[in-house]
Amino acid sequence: MADIKAPVFPESVADGTIVEWHVTEGQQVNRDDLLAEIETDKVVLEVVAPDDGVVTKIVKQVDDTVLSDELIAQFEAGASAGEAPAAETTEQPAASEKQAADGGEPVQATDKKDEADHKDQSPAVRKAAKESGVDPKEVEGSGRGGRVTKTDMANPTLKSDSSIKSDSGRPVAESMGERTEKRVPMTRLRKRVAERLLSASQDTAMLTTFNEVNMKPLMDMRAKYKEKFEKRHGVRLGFMSLFIKAATEALKRFPAVNASLDGDDIVYHGFYDIGVAVSSDRGLVVPVLRDTDRMSMADVESTIREFGSKAQQGKLGLEDMTGGTFTISNGGVFGSLMSTPILNPPQTAILGMHAINDRPMAVDGKVEILPMMYLALSYDHRMIDGKEAVQFLVTIKELVEDPAMLLLDL
Repeated sequence: MADIKAPVFPESVADGTIVEWHVTEGQQVNRDDLLAEIETDKVVLEVVAPDDGVVTKIVKQVDDTVLSDELIAQFEAGASAGEAPAAETTEQPAASEKQAADGGEPVQATDKKDEADHKDQSPAVRKAAKESGVDPKEVEGSGRGGRVTKTDMANPTLKSDSSIKSDSGRPVAESMGERTEKRVPMTRLRKRVAERLLSASQDTAMLTTFNEVNMKPLMDMRAKYKEKFEKRHGVRLGFMSLFIKAATEALKRFPAVNASLDGDDIVYHGFYDIGVAVSSDRGLVVPVLRDTDRMSMADVESTIREFGSKAQQGKLGLEDMTGGTFTISNGGVFGSLMSTPILNPPQTAILGMHAINDRPMAVDGKVEILPMMYLALSYDHRMIDGKEAVQFLVTIKELVEDPAMLLLDL
């Protein structure tokens, strides 16, 4: 018999919550099969089978809080699922039928049937279904992939084409036309994001400066070289890589923007780790590109693509999101025209990119229609003066409007 424990959390993560069990007690699994998922303040961690065998007991249920390296289940290596439970199941209806003939109610048969119907659900959901008589198949799930959680069972919401009924056949919950509502608890990630954003607005002297950038030179360059770039490097050429390279150069020129505050100390970082805000089904996450001054544009594009894929699959690790000296958020992919990004403490600045729109602009005394983007730089005024912030943003603008300056180190 072996113990299955929660992963060892880093010092910045106090505990986690089990969000889903992918196995049931008595289920046979293979080595490295996914057993459970534990959500922390930053990422979802996976617990896998240490060897071939059987999960003999689940100690921690869905929605339970677990500590670092805490026992969550017991496992027997080399074992296989026995035949006894199946035989017992086949014999039970006969006993139940005899009980019904004697005037009793076939309660055990019903319980066995319910467990069989709900065998693909987590233990906590199966228990809630047994106690309430609610069929999980008729409940809208808020878990990953639409899976039903214990919270969903506690406050069930009907699927649009279903009605939940108890064992007696009477509805347990009814859809009220267009006036429906659903109450679900915040995920740990959403709670953490809320705490950090609130802290940033209360504990920093945040100010935002704006500018606009002519995207035509960059768009022309991309159109000219995108096919050769993709053929050479195997990854598409986007705008984010140039913005990251431009931001890196600007950070070199203005070290205060690449610094952070630690109590009463200012920490000037001699490296450039830029976080890129990525939207996922679980919320906003910020994976970090390390040493961007040493990365090529192809490296940046491939790394961002990998982070985006990991974020959608919930595969980002803690090492992907720790640290960072500066952050870039691109609300333009969702159509945002202008916004004031909120700082990501302990960083002292964040750059916001926005949608590219054609606008009439005055060029050499003439009106031209140009693709323009608003840029926003939010910064901690305790650390960065307005002059530095404006000059930093103007530097990014100049580098983006004339990409050759990056190649010529001008």
